[in-house]
Amino acid sequence: MNIAEILGHYFGYKTFRPLQREIIERTIRGKDSLVLMPTGGGKSICYQIPALSMPGTAVIVSPLISLMKDQVESLQSNGIQSATLNSSSTIEYQQMVKRQCAGGDLKLLYISPERLIVEIPFIRQQMKVSLFAIDEAHCISHWGHDFRPEYSQLGILRDEFPDTPVMALTATADKLTRTDIINQLHLRVNDTEGIFISSFDRPNLSLRVMHGYERRDKDAYIINYIRQHPHAPGIIYCLSRKSTEQLAQKLRKAGIQSASYHAGMTSGDRDNVQEAFSHDDIQVVCATIAFGMGIDKSNIRWVIHYNMPKSIEGFYQEIGRAGRDGLHADTILFYSLQDIVQLSQFIQTGTDEEVRRTNTEKLRLMRQYAEARICRRRILLNYFNEPYDKNCNNCDVCNHPPQTFDGTIVAQKALSAAARTQESRSSSTLIDILRGRVTETIRRNGYDHLPTFGKGAEYDERQWRDFFLQLLQMGYIEIAYDKFNAVKITPFGWEVIRGMRKVDMVDNTLKKQPSTTKKDRQLRLTIPVLGGRKGIDPVLFDELRQLRKQIADEKGVPAFVIMNDKVLSAIAARKPQNESEFGMIPGIGTYKREQYAEAFIAVIKKHP
Repeated sequence: MNIAEILGHYFGYKTFRPLQREIIERTIRGKDSLVLMPTGGGKSICYQIPALSMPGTAVIVSPLISLMKDQVESLQSNGIQSATLNSSSTIEYQQMVKRQCAGGDLKLLYISPERLIVEIPFIRQQMKVSLFAIDEAHCISHWGHDFRPEYSQLGILRDEFPDTPVMALTATADKLTRTDIINQLHLRVNDTEGIFISSFDRPNLSLRVMHGYERRDKDAYIINYIRQHPHAPGIIYCLSRKSTEQLAQKLRKAGIQSASYHAGMTSGDRDNVQEAFSHDDIQVVCATIAFGMGIDKSNIRWVIHYNMPKSIEGFYQEIGRAGRDGLHADTILFYSLQDIVQLSQFIQTGTDEEVRRTNTEKLRLMRQYAEARICRRRILLNYFNEPYDKNCNNCDVCNHPPQTFDGTIVAQKALSAAARTQESRSSSTLIDILRGRVTETIRRNGYDHLPTFGKGAEYDERQWRDFFLQLLQMGYIEIAYDKFNAVKITPFGWEVIRGMRKVDMVDNTLKKQPSTTKKDRQLRLTIPVLGGRKGIDPVLFDELRQLRKQIADEKGVPAFVIMNDKVLSAIAARKPQNESEFGMIPGIGTYKREQYAEAFIAVIKKHP
């Protein structure tokens, strides 16, 4: 079969996505490639089809056992011979896999970077390798958002296998990281050939930023949001391990099936959480970035960042876990002054000056996204050097342009509080002064006798937190991270105090989410899952989903491995009446048609 026939036979698609054909053909010619495609953009096809068309076995380097497991199960569900070689398998299983490799019976072998280094003598002497694919290649770079030391040894592949094509793949990498990947892997590519950068646009992802929320507000918002999206799987990324555990516990108390996931857990506990989430046995995972690459689940309907990430690369990689099936998914970022303080302190603890400078710049650009008053998608795409000069109409700025008001007096009150405390107090203490709260710190220092005490009582604590955040954004204050996060007034800030400068502020008052009826909640769940298709019977779709879950449980694999939500919604829309019609559904290859057509058609025929 040629590559187009392979695409149709095994994967059930008639056409390639942009750049896939060019990458595949280059690899078949024995040349290296650097591939940048967003999560859900079709990276795996770029090495899977060459693996199927070339003699020998493709070796795929992947960072996590759970991720390898998901990918192998998906390949096997399409009738493709593949396996993993990792430390979690029994010795007997590992020996069997090695025999299959030596005999040429496997088309794809997934392996971790540390295990690859150990197995190089076996691979060189016993296997015919068609290609090497380095997945999540940003891990090789110190400038990437998830550097892993074990990846740094992979440059040895060029020395040991000089004639074998190497493909490096990642969803996010700025120019500095791309250059580092090329140098460390010794890739034979340059600016004119071999570097493939797909569009980073994920138009199915909505983008939203929530300003100034403290823990209590965030928790209430999240619980309300999840209740409005029942059965829709999602991930909540937190900055600390403790936060993941506390939030997961709070969600469980609210009746939401959830679990925490972080590097401090045992590998067995992490695997159990991964397995339960993949199999739809829990709805929500509260995770640190340790969960970032460990999920291949295609039907994640939302991603929430409980805290602001350290970089746009990390942020974009993490929101990319949502909507991999191409259907609508929400992304929500909570952003507060405390996040800036905490992340800046993390950066300052570093010992390497160049690293500190680079990370400070990455944080500045992440703040630029969070503070944007223009289309957020434009900021993201232009960060990855992809020109985007229109509004996306799928972010909060486009859909609800910020309303401003003359905030000069508000700013003067805040700045006066800082000035009258000799610029020695944090924003939290200043807010207590402005709101007229008598705390031990206020009483001990006599701040309750200041002229500004209680002068801002008309605004609640969350509003004042956001006002201070805006003052920081506009350059009227600075935070002295080395002096207990004291608020310092800039020269521009002193001009505001003296009445020489007007301040326009954004009205970011806390808005409650609209209440919903049971029917509304069903539509919120069903319409995104069905890709906006009208005329689909939600009862039929739900029965097809239950059948998919039943088949998946019998096979011991996640439901999305059988077929993703996009394929399932297409089946519900077209209602195929025979095996031939079933096989015409995009995403249904020959193997799946033969395996599942009869069962799904039987359910369809029960409905008018």
